[in-house]
Amino acid sequence: MVTTRTVEYVADNLTMIGHLALPAGGGRRPAVLVGPEGVGLGDVERRRADALAELGYVALAFDLHGGRYLDDPEEMLARCMPLLADTDRMRGIGHAALDVLRAEPRTDPDRIAAIGYGTGGAIALELGRDGVGLRAIATVNGLTTGRPGEAARIRCPVWAGVGSEDPIMPPAQRDAFSAEMQAAGVDWRLVVYGGALHAFHHPPVDHTTLPGVGYHPEHARRAWRDVIDLLTECLPTTE
Repeated sequence: MVTTRTVEYVADNLTMIGHLALPAGGGRRPAVLVGPEGVGLGDVERRRADALAELGYVALAFDLHGGRYLDDPEEMLARCMPLLADTDRMRGIGHAALDVLRAEPRTDPDRIAAIGYGTGGAIALELGRDGVGLRAIATVNGLTTGRPGEAARIRCPVWAGVGSEDPIMPPAQRDAFSAEMQAAGVDWRLVVYGGALHAFHHPPVDHTTLPGVGYHPEHARRAWRDVIDLLTECLPTTE
């Protein structure tokens, strides 16, 4: 039976409130960081962490905004755009969450992957560019590029997914991301989901969203399966 609890920790000068999900049984298990979209940690990411725990992973869905969910697009952009422009802040948020995950007694500290969506996916990539020894990185509609040359420090496979009609991650951004990964010699792959918008993986919400955001249920299921396939390949729950 999966057990869950909230965890408080400090990052980006805020008290973050993450969601930790532990698999049944005892002993150390492989672990996964789960990063949310720019709006922040919500029930969707909590359920994803729980689903990963059902599969046998310790999973931490980390916080971006000090326990807040920013459902006002203007407020969300005002916080996320400076964050996405500040590599060190992104890495600080990622490292703080990673420290919490590693400190969990059920976590095998040598078997950790990071997956993320939007801003959370950008943070997962920055952990890789910072040389963190992850087993896999997955980013969904967060195809950001980093500081010159630092992608060469990524030491694990990188999987990226994006909607073909995503105006926030347009073809030029996809191309820049692909070029960076290829030049760095990363084991990378990119899946473009035809007809999908930004945040296509996220079920509909009852608040205003940015233009170009929309749910695509079929591709949402496919992207989740693709992420699970990456974890099965790179971070199996049995050695």
